[in-house]
Amino acid sequence: MLIPGWPAPANVHAFTTLKTSNPDYTEQLPAKPTWLKQVHGTKVVCADNLRVELPEADASIAFQAGTVCVVRTADCLPLLICDTRGTQVAAIHAGWRGLAAGIIAETCKLLSAPPDQCLVWLGPAIGAQAFEVGPDVLESFLNYGWAEEHIQNAFKPREGVINKWLGDLAQLARLSLQQHGILSNNIYGGEWCTYSDPARFDSYRRSADTNRMSSLIYLK
Repeated sequence: MLIPGWPAPANVHAFTTLKTSNPDYTEQLPAKPTWLKQVHGTKVVCADNLRVELPEADASIAFQAGTVCVVRTADCLPLLICDTRGTQVAAIHAGWRGLAAGIIAETCKLLSAPPDQCLVWLGPAIGAQAFEVGPDVLESFLNYGWAEEHIQNAFKPREGVINKWLGDLAQLARLSLQQHGILSNNIYGGEWCTYSDPARFDSYRRSADTNRMSSLIYLK
């Protein structure tokens, strides 16, 4: 398991599974995880007392102890959020489409804690040295109203290759979080590249025939 290195309250439990993780890890959880049908969109559900099985969404939040929020990734960026008082948690699946469309902002809007009291952990995702994209991706961010300076900050032209850029998902997430009022000092993680570390991480871009890692968070 990959455990977040962040100053979360003691009642907040969070981790990301690795390729070497015990597949029976769910047996040690306080409840069945709230699995999502992830579609690279911006819908957020409250996992407390959710009646729908496998809701179509890309993020979940919880305010009750024992409710397990979870997202699955294999190159997309998982974000885990809690507040400094340990009263709420959230899990976000953030690929470039969701980031462009505002999945982080939509999730933060539903949290009752002030933004400056929220802590965020960025889990393993494809790194900026491996995430090659075309002009369509940059145009998508512009179409959703992202500032050109932010796009230039997160996408660097690939040397020697025409119309190709290297994108930084973690940087895009930090920019979105800070725009919502999350303090930069309260954002942790984001240094692992799924593509470059086949021993620990699944990567769809490295191999389309791959599993998914799970990033979970709950209040105990």
